[in-house]
Amino acid sequence: MKTSGFIPSAILFLLAAVIASGACRHPAPSDRQSAAETQPGVPAEPQLAILDTDIGDDIDDAFALALALRSPELHLLGITTAYGDTELRARLLDRYLAAVGRSDILVAAGVPTSHTNVFTQAAYASQVPLGENPQKHPDAVQFLLDQIRAHPGQITLIAIGPLFNVQAAIERAPATFHQLKRVVIMGGSIHRGYDNILNGMVPVILRSPSSEWNINRDPAGARALLASGVPVFMMPLDSTQIHLQAPDRDAIFSHGSSLTEQLTLLYRQWVDGSLGHPATPTLFDPVAVAYAIRPQLCPAMPMRLDVDDKGFTRPVTGPPNAQVCLESDEKGFLEFLLGRITADPIKTDAAH
Repeated sequence: MKTSGFIPSAILFLLAAVIASGACRHPAPSDRQSAAETQPGVPAEPQLAILDTDIGDDIDDAFALALALRSPELHLLGITTAYGDTELRARLLDRYLAAVGRSDILVAAGVPTSHTNVFTQAAYASQVPLGENPQKHPDAVQFLLDQIRAHPGQITLIAIGPLFNVQAAIERAPATFHQLKRVVIMGGSIHRGYDNILNGMVPVILRSPSSEWNINRDPAGARALLASGVPVFMMPLDSTQIHLQAPDRDAIFSHGSSLTEQLTLLYRQWVDGSLGHPATPTLFDPVAVAYAIRPQLCPAMPMRLDVDDKGFTRPVTGPPNAQVCLESDEKGFLEFLLGRITADPIKTDAAH
């Protein structure tokens, strides 16, 4: 129907009211976006996370946990231990968390396995705090599945050890595991193998891929994860071989907080725990934690990976099954890590 172009004043008034009310309304947040994220200057709600770690062998897990504890963007529902003597690893976490005032974080022991490597920080783990008796920890796989059921589509699993707990969870309840929001892992090697560090100082970059430790301990677990349908974000050797040189170590170890004191103790045991250790740690695992918080530090690209029985992760043709970071912002990462670890502790209700 064609109109004459004349609009009665009453109609004009109604139109103006509708336009004004619409201009004052904010767009509704999406299902995965909190209301706080829609307001400039208001931080987003912390993302729910579980850290799965083989802490106690290499030292990078201890730095990864320190970064997670000092990052308000993460709300740790719990920490699960992976590979080898998982109960002793859980006791290490008990002491670490008690020392930094975070015993509110649940620790669960994962699938125990055989192992041939040195548990360099076993002495730290074996010393029970005065007045406490060591107790058996809950089952990590059941804890993971229970948390997923309680928070479907909301949990980021940060896996920085061999994937035995992941494999067991998928086998036990694949539909539940599929309800994870995402899995961020340190693992794999695409183009760059393990660096050699000469005299504890100078890294020599190898350009041929290696069979990376976390994957080659349990290749079947890596294959199960990549086939699970859960979004996987992989931080391989290509992007995680960031070396903590002496000036940065000194800045951390001289800081004097309860957190940096634990890192100092664990670092000394790591250096002295086996022959041939360089003094310079490689911060593989903290890159995965950093990615969960600031993905711009390690931009990822879609890729389809095949995992063979020796633990090599090779790119193949086909639909992507992972997002892979091949190069990280090393300077930005180190500034981020040091700034967080040497900052004041995050105050939480549970910590008081």
